[in-house]
Amino acid sequence: MNIVIINGSLRKSGATASILDEFKQNLSLHEDVEVSYFQLSDLKVEYCQGCCACYKTGSCFIKDDCEKLSLAISEADGLIIGSPTYASGVSGKLKTFIDRGHFVVEQLLSNTCALSVATYENAGGSSVSQFLKNLFVLSGANNIGNLTVKVPFGENPLNQESTNKKALALSNRLYRAIQKKSSPNLFDLIYHSIALRFVLKPLVKRKGKAYQGVLDRWKKLGISS
Repeated sequence: MNIVIINGSLRKSGATASILDEFKQNLSLHEDVEVSYFQLSDLKVEYCQGCCACYKTGSCFIKDDCEKLSLAISEADGLIIGSPTYASGVSGKLKTFIDRGHFVVEQLLSNTCALSVATYENAGGSSVSQFLKNLFVLSGANNIGNLTVKVPFGENPLNQESTNKKALALSNRLYRAIQKKSSPNLFDLIYHSIALRFVLKPLVKRKGKAYQGVLDRWKKLGISS
């Protein structure tokens, strides 16, 4: 069982990192779990140029670390993404990766269980959680839940006993969901089905060979165009 954890914060020892480290430790207690931890600030991820070439070829022409991380995610059974709250949104570095990461159109998270971590000091943490949940569901994942933590800047969120308990509960929930190959809840299934049938499929069909990379990816996943 392979689980990918991504720290979208530029701070390697900040609040978001502390919680993600707790998830890593909890999940590593299971002998059948291998955790791959990525510090996004250590990776070179350039801005998306909006050329849509990846939809035709299946990969981006920019030679950086983005494709390597996307491949790791596509091969994972579980995914945890964490981000601090910047202007009621995810960090700029994380948003840049999401723009490049083949998530929604290519259905990167099909057959993957995912959860999010959001930290904030004043307000906007729920916006980050909702953004990541929407990303997960639209990308085909089974959204397991989220941990949204309000914490003063510079303080350790794990000093809050409730944070430790929630992190452990979500770790166990993620592990069980992967183990049992559980399906998304009914609302998420319907939401994803509507998006796939009435938005993504008509788009890909209309684009034809210009989206050949997407068609090839869907074929591997068993998604009919």
